[in-house]
Amino acid sequence: MSNLSVAEIKKMFKGPREDWQEHLPALAADPRTGVREIYKRLKRAEAALETERKRLAKMYLYEEQLRAQGYDSVAGVDEAGRGPLAGPVVAAAVILPPQAGLPYLNDSKKLTAKKREELAVLIKKTALGWATGMSTVEEILQHNIHQAGLVAMRRAVLDLPGKPSHLLVDGFEITGLDLPQTPLTGGDGLSASIAAASILAKVTRDQLMDSYDRLYPEYGFRRHKGYATPEHLQALKRFGPCPIHRAGFQPVRAMLEII
Repeated sequence: MSNLSVAEIKKMFKGPREDWQEHLPALAADPRTGVREIYKRLKRAEAALETERKRLAKMYLYEEQLRAQGYDSVAGVDEAGRGPLAGPVVAAAVILPPQAGLPYLNDSKKLTAKKREELAVLIKKTALGWATGMSTVEEILQHNIHQAGLVAMRRAVLDLPGKPSHLLVDGFEITGLDLPQTPLTGGDGLSASIAAASILAKVTRDQLMDSYDRLYPEYGFRRHKGYATPEHLQALKRFGPCPIHRAGFQPVRAMLEII
């Protein structure tokens, strides 16, 4: 390492390397200020990786406890799209293997769109089973958003390739299912399988809203996914509601009453 220039060492450790930790002693012993800075940066990265490993390990505690009780097929369930003024509510159910290799798995709301999409691909490849379910805007109007969310989650669970032995659900139990369940408040940040479900639900719904954007480009659905942003509210005032707007949600309902 001492034969390399600071610039060469910096370039060497610019991107991720599997063997960078074995070089730390040599970097620590190097008297050059620039190399010492590289060493400090790598030590910070090492500490961050260890923190992330511990966080991820905790995300599997609920699944491990249930497996220890004999539940060998635990599915996490979550939904996305309760709050928007337009579009369906989408749910997902995911059965993960023990300690699945899913780096940075977390509540979908804490991830960027790019990271969610990357993880969605990994989740589908890694999961022992996964499925999505949906409730349409008509069903949301008919049942209310809470009941429509339950319908979407039931559909996701029932569409799994194999029947799970236990469900971990974000927030509340899913009625109408003959399965043992554990509801977890804030579960998408506590359970790996619920977090995985939250990501699949969110990515699936975002993709649906992108397709609606091509049908109704004047509303900007690709950008706001149906949520009540200033852009969306302005488009509603200008163009009025379209077929995928939720007729029971304000201000959509008031606009439809005027019409």
